[in-house]
Amino acid sequence: MRSVAVSAVTDLVEKLLLEANYGIPRNVALALERGRVEETSTLGKAVLEDILENHRIAAEERVPVCQDCGLAVLFCDVGQDVHFEGGSFEDALHEGVRRAYTEGFLRKSVVTDPLFRRKNTGDNTPAVVHLRLVPGEEVHISVAPKGMGSENMSALLMMKPADGVEGVVEFVVETVRKAGPNPCPPVVIGVGIGGNFETAPLAAKRALLRPLGMPHPDEEYAVLERRLLVAVNALGIGPGGYGGRITCLGVAAEWLPTHIAGLPVAVNLCCHALRHADGIL
Repeated sequence: MRSVAVSAVTDLVEKLLLEANYGIPRNVALALERGRVEETSTLGKAVLEDILENHRIAAEERVPVCQDCGLAVLFCDVGQDVHFEGGSFEDALHEGVRRAYTEGFLRKSVVTDPLFRRKNTGDNTPAVVHLRLVPGEEVHISVAPKGMGSENMSALLMMKPADGVEGVVEFVVETVRKAGPNPCPPVVIGVGIGGNFETAPLAAKRALLRPLGMPHPDEEYAVLERRLLVAVNALGIGPGGYGGRITCLGVAAEWLPTHIAGLPVAVNLCCHALRHADGIL
């Protein structure tokens, strides 16, 4: 049994959220650079140059890469041999979010009752927490501050097994086509296949945590990812929605076991920043 102070949890969450909001992962920057070279549209190329300049300024001046600093989504894999000391683990997570968004001067976008009162909580809490109990004595936390521009364009379809691969491809491509410029392309696409009504979207969101460009270990799913990338880029939406070849930087698909009568498919779109960071205690 290993003891972990909840204050360390708070410190880590604060650090990761600032890191994710002030900079983008190196592999995302490289993908944007490649896209700038490969883009044939003059306007699309200019958009990618502006995006790269924006990210450079954000990193150097320690300011947010986007005015929408997102809803804080936390993925926590907690070792079953860990004991937390000094308070509540979940309270510590939310405290880390509060500190990051208040002391880091990040925009606070969370409201309470979503339909009638919609009062801003003032500190971007509560976060969305996904907790898994895993073997071991480590605590692995991934943060994904998710803006609503791309989240609003995401979709779920309860497909029939007979729809098969062609149905999945058609749904993913049509979701991006309908989204157009709204999710701030070039996008990164997470696809969740299988599970049920509530787990397919979570698989799609988890897929976005995979390093950009890393293919699925199952070759059939890796082929599907490549096919989707080509099909989406053929839409011609382009950077910023101004037209061009680079509509999407990458596709990551994850599958879950499902019922014999079902084929749920979820598409979680993410903007070009693909903000996330992770750490281990």
